[in-house]
Amino acid sequence: MLAALAFAAGGCTPLREYVSNGFKVGHNYRRPAAPVASDWIDADDRRVRQDREDLRRWWAVFKDPTLDGLIVNASQQNLTLRQAGFRVLEARAARAIAAGNFFPQTQDAAGAYSRSAVSALNANTSFIQQRFANQWDIGFNLAWELDFWGRFRRAIEAADADLDASVEDYDDVLVTLLGDVASTYVRIRTIERQLVLVQTNIQLQRDTLVIADARFRGGQVSELDVDQARSNLAQTEALVPQFEIQLRQANNQLCILLGIPPEDLVRTIGAGAIPAAPPEVAVGVPADLLVERPDVRRAERLVAGQSARVGVAVSELYPHIAVTGTVGFSAAQFNDLFQNRSQQGSIGPSFQWNLLNYGRLLNNIRLHDARLAELIVAYQSTVLQANKEVEDALVVFLRSQQRARSLAVSVDAAQRAANIAVAQYKAGIIDFNRVALIEQNLVSQQDLLAQTQGQIAVGLVDTYRALGGGWQIRLEPLPEQVAIPLPAVGPRPAPQPVVPAPGAPQAENGGRSNNMNANSRVHTAANYWTSPLFPRNPPHADINEDVRPERGSEPVDLFNLDAEAPRALPKASFGTPSRLAEQATLPVR
Repeated sequence: MLAALAFAAGGCTPLREYVSNGFKVGHNYRRPAAPVASDWIDADDRRVRQDREDLRRWWAVFKDPTLDGLIVNASQQNLTLRQAGFRVLEARAARAIAAGNFFPQTQDAAGAYSRSAVSALNANTSFIQQRFANQWDIGFNLAWELDFWGRFRRAIEAADADLDASVEDYDDVLVTLLGDVASTYVRIRTIERQLVLVQTNIQLQRDTLVIADARFRGGQVSELDVDQARSNLAQTEALVPQFEIQLRQANNQLCILLGIPPEDLVRTIGAGAIPAAPPEVAVGVPADLLVERPDVRRAERLVAGQSARVGVAVSELYPHIAVTGTVGFSAAQFNDLFQNRSQQGSIGPSFQWNLLNYGRLLNNIRLHDARLAELIVAYQSTVLQANKEVEDALVVFLRSQQRARSLAVSVDAAQRAANIAVAQYKAGIIDFNRVALIEQNLVSQQDLLAQTQGQIAVGLVDTYRALGGGWQIRLEPLPEQVAIPLPAVGPRPAPQPVVPAPGAPQAENGGRSNNMNANSRVHTAANYWTSPLFPRNPPHADINEDVRPERGSEPVDLFNLDAEAPRALPKASFGTPSRLAEQATLPVR
């Protein structure tokens, strides 16, 4: 009777839909449509392959062991990534709270003792049999609001989606981190190459200055040639501190990405060439972005969570049906408290129906509907932005290759021209003005070639980043060997020679199958995240209990920066949480 009246008065969710939803009001979630291009703009380019490639270790295409070591260290030590990991723990705890609300909301025991006295001078005191009295009470109270309309189950759905979104946020931070480490490393190698070229040109221009000075002293040319040569040399020498500033800034940025204080990391990793990128890249099709990009999946999960919150708001239109009860003992003397005659209690159903709320409930639904529409548009915008980022990175990668080929021809010609010009000037065939122009052009062309070679590598890095590559390493154990040991936060010894860590048995994969059905999602979301750094049941007494260094047994105190720290921070094992968001069709919520 009450249910029929509720449906007649509420009028938001038809009875048939309520039953098909699993006895929940509101609408079940379906993934919104998103605008996806049918193909890439450069799909006809032979260097753009349409097949899907395993992107979990995309940086291996550069075949640079130093870059591999930096990636491993950054994925273990980066502090922004750890923040994202703790946000996963927050979301997991919030999900557990939401699940707890499904069960009796009030379960408490209460007890009291009082001694009271009644004034003997009050009116009608003749009816008072005992002026002083004791009262002992103890009991248990229970109140359980039944999830008749799916209010609590919708809240669990929302918490599940929030937990999923926090994991996708972690993956997004990981993808960004890997791309930033690789692009910063490429930038360091590019600047190093620019410095080498500048030093070579400085030596060339010093030799030219010597020639000009000798000819001036011999009376063959005026002092103008000497001054012009000295000016050109000083101009080129001024590039050295400029590049050193850029190199130091890139070095500092790489240190922060590795989770260590700024230090001379360039000296630690040694000199090296600009990473050579392969001429082609496998990008799949644009629709793959819906599966591979963590930020796209996170945006979709936020939509799913808000869809469930609309259902929670709709449930407020219906009566809250509950069962309440109390049981206990009450007596004047403590010795009589637990006798049968001192028992008391009550139990029975109740309901509370919010009526005449002057549009507050209805407008709360409208508020959540508007928020849902906003998040749907944000999801669609994220998909468009993902497509744009891939196209931007692809055009840099492809066109920079063509530019590098042309610049290589220009540099070769400029180098030959500079050698010829110096020889002819020494022989008195040409004037110094032509020599100066040719040498300046050589400096410019060599610098442009180095920049373009770096742009090729950065373009490929940005392509893999835009495709969402790299988060997959969380689904497998990290390599036990760290190629480049780096200092951890806190006081540390002087830099040591690079010594690879000894091999150790691979950690067992404790993950679950990626194929998890929609019905199991609600029951397993609480165990969605597993990692030694973020354990399934983290200890309450010591937050650092499960945080161990790579070797040894002393825990790392994340909150004491003055404590002695090991040479390498603990490895954040990327466990194998279920990846329901990767499925082609998301479950109906």
